[in-house]
Order: sequence, then structure tokens, then C-alpha cells
Amino acid sequence: MRRKKWFVALLCAVVGIIAVACGGNSDNPSTKKAENTQEQTQESETEEVELHILAAASMTDVLTEIADRYKEDHPEITLTFSFDSSGTLQTQIEEGAPADVFISAALKQMDELNEQGLIDEDSIIELLENKVVLIKPKGSELDIAWFEDVASDKVTMVAIGNSDVPVGQYTQTIYENLGLWDQIQEKANYATNVRQVLDWVATKNADCGIVYATDAAIEPEVEIICEAPEGSCTPAIYPVGIVKDSEYPEQAKEFMDFLKTDEVKEIFENYQFTYIYSE
Repeated sequence: MRRKKWFVALLCAVVGIIAVACGGNSDNPSTKKAENTQEQTQESETEEVELHILAAASMTDVLTEIADRYKEDHPEITLTFSFDSSGTLQTQIEEGAPADVFISAALKQMDELNEQGLIDEDSIIELLENKVVLIKPKGSELDIAWFEDVASDKVTMVAIGNSDVPVGQYTQTIYENLGLWDQIQEKANYATNVRQVLDWVATKNADCGIVYATDAAIEPEVEIICEAPEGSCTPAIYPVGIVKDSEYPEQAKEFMDFLKTDEVKEIFENYQFTYIYSE
């Protein structure tokens, strides 16, 4: 009887050891599932993301600096910029080009994309304002003081943006309100974006040109003659919004939130933009 009890006790002990060993086995489905979930969480936290930012050409310098600062806190995020006229960028979004965030130099392009259902309407904010200015090459002896003077015989060629470019649209509005648009068209050389206008004037390939104040501020080879006459055009507002087809809407929102910070506000103001966003 004693032997039988001893045998039963030994058998129970062996079964217990085997059960414990199986429970700790890494091949256990529950254990594997937990490990896989943990690995996936870690991978998602460090996932490398490329955000495509389509932005007006006048923002080239300031956004380059902002991107460098953003990278310090978000090393896993690569910001890929496309800088061009807002009209060209609008067309790219309409045609399905990779885009996560759109920054326009005018409300018109953002509004049209929003009406087509291509922008997340709730994400749109008005971020900045710029000034439209008349410039000439540095050291130029061109004797003009006002926008109206461009229509005179003193100017042979004026560089302006084409009808697809917001600064070109502002230019046309200004001169239509001054009653001088016909005269300006006769001597206009049309550029595909505001930076091309700036370059033509800086290299003395045009007597003068019409750009934003922020563009003139970063080009040492031009000087500002004057600002557009008060009330001659609508304010140059820069809206920002998330593209509905964004592959990474959460990361796009995080970048937009960064643009709303006091730190970035200071950077914009250093480049002569007027920061108008408020909660």
C-alpha cells in the first residue's frame, strides 16, 4: 500500500513539472502573440514616415529652417517639400500627386481644393499674411516711386507672376483698380512663380518687378521701392490644410500643430511674415 501511495505521489510530481515546462515554452501561442504585439508596437513607435509638403515658392527659405528644427524633435519624420506657385501645386493635388499638407499663398487655391473635397475642411487655418511690394535691382538708377510709375515710359520691362501665380493675381487686381492694367500687360514679362520674378530683377533682366515683402527681404540684390497702394488688393493670406488623401494624416496634423507654436511664430516673423493664426 505504501509503495502504491509513493508511486502515485511521484507520478503527480512528474506531471506537475511537465505542465510548468510547457507553460513556459516560447512556442506557446499566447506567449507568441504577446511577443508579436509588443514588437509591432515598438516598430510603430519608430516607424519612419515621409510627409509631402506642397508649399508656395515664397516659403522656400523659412520652411527649410523650420524643417531643420522639426527634425531635431522628430528624427523619424522626413519632410519632403515641393515649392512652386500655388496654382501649380493645386493642379498637382487635383491630379493625385503625393501630398499631405498644402500651404498656399492665397485663399483662392485652398478654397477651390476644399470645394472639390480634396482638403480636410476642419484642418484649414489661416496662418500668415504677406505684403505685395514693387522692387528694382540694387543700385538701379530707375527713377520711380509708386506702382503707378511702372506704366510710364521710364519702365521698359516689368517682371510679374502669370495668372496661375497668386502674386500675379494680386498684381493684376492692383493695376485693374488703378486703371492701368492694359499698359502693364504691354511691358510685362510673366514668371511661373514669385521666385522667378525675384531672380529676374536681381539679375537685372527686368527693370522692376512685383513680389512679396518676404522675398525681397532674403535677396540682397534687390531693393523695395514701395508697398502696394492701400486697398488696391485683398490681403495676401497664407492658409494651411491637410490633404484628404494623406497617407499619414496623424503625422500631418502633428506638423501643422508645430506650425502653431510660439517658436515657429518667431521664425516666420524673422522672415518678415505677419503671423495671424490664433486659437
